[in-house]
Amino acid sequence: MLKYEGTLYRPPSEADSLILQATIGCSWNRCSFCAMYRDKKFRVRPLEELKAEIARVDDAFGAPAKVFLADGDALIAKASFLEALLDHLRATWPSLRRVSCYASPQALQVRSVDEMARLKNKGLGLYYLGIESGDDEVLQQLDKGVDGAEMTRVALKAQEAGVKLSTMILLGAGGRARSREHALASAAVVNAIQPRFVSTLVMTPVEGTPLAEQDARGEMDHLDPIELAAELRVFLGALDCRGTIFRSNHASNWLALAGTLPKDQPALLAGLDRVLASPEAVQFRPAWARGL
Repeated sequence: MLKYEGTLYRPPSEADSLILQATIGCSWNRCSFCAMYRDKKFRVRPLEELKAEIARVDDAFGAPAKVFLADGDALIAKASFLEALLDHLRATWPSLRRVSCYASPQALQVRSVDEMARLKNKGLGLYYLGIESGDDEVLQQLDKGVDGAEMTRVALKAQEAGVKLSTMILLGAGGRARSREHALASAAVVNAIQPRFVSTLVMTPVEGTPLAEQDARGEMDHLDPIELAAELRVFLGALDCRGTIFRSNHASNWLALAGTLPKDQPALLAGLDRVLASPEAVQFRPAWARGL
């Protein structure tokens, strides 16, 4: 029914969405920690092929509530292609509530505010953006292709277009040497962007990545759960958000926290202070239950 190529990935919050593989792979595909699309060459799928898949889904299941456009960087496709696809989705399923996709900084660089606004008006209203860090040195190590200032600039283009942003920060990405700098600079970027959502993941070496090779050479710090909690405390303490939903419930995290900022910020910080004061009393997520 749906023609998926290779392993399929989606954000946890898109578990109930129809995953439509509008593009294959990731146009950047150089981030040192990411193995998701290294076995794929980026390309945009033919629109007629996607229309045929949409028709088959409609015949079998009817209208989904949400659609997620895979793979890793659908937003980099031509705006005319995305507009045509969104028009067809809306014509087929008028009740469709939302379309979302991953957005790389590189895609946000090439998409104009007007283009993103038009796409948003046709239903593409949420981008998942991996900020990872606001610290320039860490971003260079991660090979994100932008520094903190550029990450902020391109994200604000999406905000200007009226698109909601769900952003991710990689705890531990700065190692022990730059833990505080990484936390504070990441908070500064989030404060500037004011995303609708911000979540934390823990940087984890994955086979087939430069990060895993670095780890094999003994060049990577593995922050323990207490060190990661301390880094998260610095990050959360430096946030100045207005109505941002915070989550650290991704499976890579040792602690699962959730709240809306700034309303729940004092309680979250107090909880982390208790963890740091009495780590022996904390029930961290067991290692076997963690993953990507």
